[in-house]
Amino acid sequence: MKRPVDMSLWSGRIDSADGPEALRWHQRVKPLPRDAEPGRVILGVCSDAGVSRNQGRSGAAAGPDAIRRALAGQAWHLDGPLYDAGNLIINGDNLEALQEEQAGMVAALLDAGHFPLLLGGGHEIACGSGCGMLRHLQRDKQTGRLGVINCDAHFDLRNAPRANSGTPFAQIADMAREAARPFSYLCLGISRPANSAALFRRAAELGTVIIEDRGLVPWNLAPVKSRLHDFIAGCDALYLSIDLDVLPAAVAPGVSAPAARGLPLEILEHLLERIRRQAGKKLRLADIAEYNPEYDIDGRTAKVAARLCHLLLSSLEK
Repeated sequence: MKRPVDMSLWSGRIDSADGPEALRWHQRVKPLPRDAEPGRVILGVCSDAGVSRNQGRSGAAAGPDAIRRALAGQAWHLDGPLYDAGNLIINGDNLEALQEEQAGMVAALLDAGHFPLLLGGGHEIACGSGCGMLRHLQRDKQTGRLGVINCDAHFDLRNAPRANSGTPFAQIADMAREAARPFSYLCLGISRPANSAALFRRAAELGTVIIEDRGLVPWNLAPVKSRLHDFIAGCDALYLSIDLDVLPAAVAPGVSAPAARGLPLEILEHLLERIRRQAGKKLRLADIAEYNPEYDIDGRTAKVAARLCHLLLSSLEK
């Protein structure tokens, strides 16, 4: 179910004495109109049904609007239009219907030439994002390999009778197989204690490129950058997903499964910049998932999510 844009979320400080160079996000974002000039589009997906089905802590459905509030007061350093497309809201526990609706909207935004940035919500939103991109590529008759980069402590390749926050990338892989589309998957920040041997086996069967959290240290990033470079070079279109539980619990406490170790924010930012710079126009779509305001401390996780939004969108000009 689609909820109209709530522009009251976009409010904050105005430094009128400093002129146009003192603008903030709330002064630039507009509701997405029909036939809009291509730009960046924020779309919220308000769901934590997948987290509940996966025996996690519910509360992520409130994440998208909380991130918008954190974004509103950020200084504006982007060029070009920024739109808000509102929120998709789950109807009861009908996650499958929500994922289908999300896939349709993502595909439509991509068809129109936009760069969608989705805000979650549990990581079940990745299914709608990835399947929407597959649908767009099929509709546009674009051949080539789809690459998915997941910054996450978990593979999210679970084998389950119903979709949940632990199944989205298995669902995307299945859809790619059905569409006879080459598919590559890279996981950045995997925590070995948080993933069973069965999940490591499933990841290996898919040919997943696995970069564990323990290998992401400042003095050993050269081999990581090399693996990222080779992965991106082998793909024709990219979808980037960030699960906030990839970060240390002290940095991102407001998630379903706080990390005991996690990937330091400065390393994640550095690698995201490299991914964006190398990928260029290959990167068509991104999302940020698992923000749970109920467990946040001083809005800490919301501020981190907003900072990552800035990084992802401002780096489009680089």
